[in-house]
Amino acid sequence: MMLRLKELFTRKSSGILNVYCTAGYPKLDDTLEVMRALQDNGADIIELGIPYSDPLADGPVIQQSSMKALQNGMSIPVLFTQLARMRETIRIPVVLMGYLNPILRYGFEAFCRKCRECGVDGMIVPDIPPFEYEKQYQNIIKQYGLDFIFLVTPETSGERVLRFDELSSGFLYAVSSSAVTGSANDPAKVKTFLQSLQAMKLRNPVLAGFGIHDRESFLNACSAANGAIIGSAYIKALKGQDIQAETRSFLRSVLQDQPEF
Repeated sequence: MMLRLKELFTRKSSGILNVYCTAGYPKLDDTLEVMRALQDNGADIIELGIPYSDPLADGPVIQQSSMKALQNGMSIPVLFTQLARMRETIRIPVVLMGYLNPILRYGFEAFCRKCRECGVDGMIVPDIPPFEYEKQYQNIIKQYGLDFIFLVTPETSGERVLRFDELSSGFLYAVSSSAVTGSANDPAKVKTFLQSLQAMKLRNPVLAGFGIHDRESFLNACSAANGAIIGSAYIKALKGQDIQAETRSFLRSVLQDQPEF
């Protein structure tokens, strides 16, 4: 059973930074280099996106990175080849974020088996509804020791939040607005939403995502959640000229002089 996420949240309950990157972007063989740069420069979790031609929840920046990665030749088999020796250098938790169709084409159980073999810790698949998750996928995911993370939004009813919390492990992904990734959002509304989740005394840690793009929005999210997820802003900063330097510069701008909560 992989316990990297549990160990992380036991050791560090606040100020967690999860950074999203797209597999195979900027270039096909950049995946591990990007992951190492994130680890080296302060990311606590890597959320590795599997590029897909029809990403429902993703805004234009991540869509563009997905299309480029697909053009580069990225696919699930290629990704698992790249991740085969990941754990020789990557120590922090790694969560794969993708959509159901490509995973089903690969084979759901085969996908979970490969995740375990490579040392992947968990999955985010936004288009698996809870009913289908329970009936078809939950037992397979648990069999391979993977965490599964559900998303909740400001429109999710309290009853459904509790249900998603019950079904999730690792953490709960709080979508801070109902827009797509990279959208601007109202900091006061984000904080109110996160505080409402806090008041529910959920069993999982909560990470806030969507619209978290700089130090200010990161700290605002961290004041009412265990941490935050940054995606589009990092993808924008990643030009591919010097991955280590670009990543260091971006993460320092978010994390410098980070206070304790």
